[in-house]
Amino acid sequence: MARKFKSMDGNEAAAYVSYAFTEVAGIYPITPSSPMADHVDQWAAQGMKNVFGTPVKVVEMESEAGAAGTVHGSLGAGALTTTYTASQGLLLMIPNMYKIAGEGLPGVFHVSARTVASHALNIFGDHSDVMACRQTGFAMLAEGNVQEVMDLAPVAHLAAIEGKVPFLNFFDGFRTSHEIQKVAVWDFDDLKEMLDMDAVQAFRDHALNPEHPHARGSHENGDIFFQHREACNKAYDALPAVVQSYMDKINEKLGTSYHLFDYYGADDADRVVVCMGSFCDTLEEVIDYLNAHGEKVGLVKVRLYRPWSVEDFVAALPATVKKIAVLDRTKEPGSIGEPLYQDVITALYEAGKSEITVVGGRYGLCYKD
Repeated sequence: MARKFKSMDGNEAAAYVSYAFTEVAGIYPITPSSPMADHVDQWAAQGMKNVFGTPVKVVEMESEAGAAGTVHGSLGAGALTTTYTASQGLLLMIPNMYKIAGEGLPGVFHVSARTVASHALNIFGDHSDVMACRQTGFAMLAEGNVQEVMDLAPVAHLAAIEGKVPFLNFFDGFRTSHEIQKVAVWDFDDLKEMLDMDAVQAFRDHALNPEHPHARGSHENGDIFFQHREACNKAYDALPAVVQSYMDKINEKLGTSYHLFDYYGADDADRVVVCMGSFCDTLEEVIDYLNAHGEKVGLVKVRLYRPWSVEDFVAALPATVKKIAVLDRTKEPGSIGEPLYQDVITALYEAGKSEITVVGGRYGLCYKD
């Protein structure tokens, strides 16, 4: 498939892809995600059409909480809806995120991941905002550079629609969101070709409509809440395969090799780093240098962070690995270890590979590189 090249940053790449699959965008600007909403707003004003043949309806609210409420309500009414946010803005959306996920609505939040204010405000990037959303039930997909944002952002939309699980699609604020690269751009016809229109129709048929009413927003007591809460498990169990199936379609179209976890480095590496986001590109250069000088090292790039697939993670590791270093770009004061580190430890234990030594560490908080 021949694609045109264009210079753009990560925000524009995410906005471009999201425009194709979006009917309504509920927005409220916050650095560094504002350009995504701005691009969508401008394109809509110019009459640019999505894959359904209509311009996106952009609704700007008075807070991020309002934008998230718009997304929830719009999805409930049967319109494919997207928002763009970061940092404290994302945190204000969390209450609605629980509802969107609990109701199986295929919304997508594009997040240019940014530091959450703690002892001081900091506007630069790390993963403290997206890591605060692990409990919400959103699937979480990560990209590491502008081309990956262009290539993989469609997975969030396509898998959300088929898998009936909302997605938080994230990449590093400023480092990726504002980095300009020359990237190969999707043609909307190719994006439309991958879209499961039967799943889109099923979503619309499930919309709140007096012609075909559905119960939504009920109240349950302990006699049935627990059972219904567990009933969503099958959707999350099935989701990694759905995500990989769309990665396979993208790989077929582009000649790429995207997987839930991608390995880079020596086939017989004894030391491996696990990481996600823009730092993976830096690690690749380090790995090339070290392996050229007799070392045996590698990297596992995490793409689908939630739901975590133990089987796919272990399959990505070389059989020779003895030590793993897990790099987290967030701090959880008081925890035994940061989130990615704990996931890796648990995955290895469940796979019967607890003999591998694992160390955790933090890097790049607020982009202290």
